[in-house]
Amino acid sequence: MRDSVLSLFAPCPRGLEAILADELRGLGARDIAAADGGVAFAGDRDLLMAANLHSRTASRVLLQLAQGGYRNEQDIYRLAMNVDWPRWFDVSNSIKLKTDAIRCHFKSLDFISLKVKDAICDRFRQAQLGRPNVDTRHPDVRVHVFLTEDSATIYLDTSGEPLFKRGWRQETGDAPLRENLAAGILMLTGYNGSQPLLDPMCGSGTFLVEAADIALNRAPGRQRKFAFQKLRGFDSASWEKLLLDAQHAEKPLAKLAINGSDRDQAIINVAKDNLERAGLSGLVELEAMDVLDARPNGENGILVANPPYGVRMDELDQLAEWYPLLGDWLKAHFAGWHANLFSGDLRLAKLVHLSPKRRTPLYNGSLQCRLFVINMVEGSARKEKPGEQAETIEQDDHAAE
Repeated sequence: MRDSVLSLFAPCPRGLEAILADELRGLGARDIAAADGGVAFAGDRDLLMAANLHSRTASRVLLQLAQGGYRNEQDIYRLAMNVDWPRWFDVSNSIKLKTDAIRCHFKSLDFISLKVKDAICDRFRQAQLGRPNVDTRHPDVRVHVFLTEDSATIYLDTSGEPLFKRGWRQETGDAPLRENLAAGILMLTGYNGSQPLLDPMCGSGTFLVEAADIALNRAPGRQRKFAFQKLRGFDSASWEKLLLDAQHAEKPLAKLAINGSDRDQAIINVAKDNLERAGLSGLVELEAMDVLDARPNGENGILVANPPYGVRMDELDQLAEWYPLLGDWLKAHFAGWHANLFSGDLRLAKLVHLSPKRRTPLYNGSLQCRLFVINMVEGSARKEKPGEQAETIEQDDHAAE
């Protein structure tokens, strides 16, 4: 089955909407409209597949099947019943329902999921096809319902597992960044693979793998399966061509100017395993060392790091003592570099005693964070008036909300 124009929506980590819109534009998407937490767009099935394969920042690619106003649960049931579900997938496919809402008056979103599931099953029975089974752990087909105060939208998930699951990670360090957030941060730094890159707090290596994929022009979804492969009308020939084109666009494997370090040898071993599973063994330099012992791996490079945030009071006190050391280390060794520190500790900017050029609001899940961008031009990054500068930063952060 061929569809001329599909209405699509790609959620992403909050703060990366503009980056995702640029990605989709580059893939040929039309009618692009960024919203809080994602981007709406239009295109055909080839674009749907390409977005799943190539987007570094999207969390999923959702296909809109229905939208309408509602006053009660029965209105949503009728909206779902109007969808020709057998057109999209076979009754043998298992399903899972999920409902999210903003300013919705319903007490139970699970009940809404149940009503939509009933509508799907009733539509299949109406066509004398039996009914699909529900599988909440490993479904073939995921259906997402999104409610506002007076509007309901029903989506078919064409991705399956979230797109940040690239297919290479098996082990993780403590609280790893999701891959699409890490990729988006790298894209915000301006990294394109031509600059030296250093992550001196690399953990399990998420920034390193994502940076290598950017440098080698590798499609992030090349190693995984997608839900659209189980939908009716899946064009396997077009999909194989997309995969082949992506493979031909890759750069030859070669040693990369990407270095990572962490003080924990055990987590460095995890990062090595992750790099090997991503097909990057030997291409990225890894070493166990304290962050303050790390040194540049080239000139005019990009430093990117996700320092510890701290939760308990004693951890926050320790970080307050450590941040000035971090600032001194940057000033001593990284003149000419662009330092990018991603943190949920909004005190970082003033405590490192350096003046960020930019503070980009981002979210790590529900946690409000900032990407602090500091241009390390020798002698010019130090704050001349710490109190005055700190006040400016706080005002800017407040305005960013």
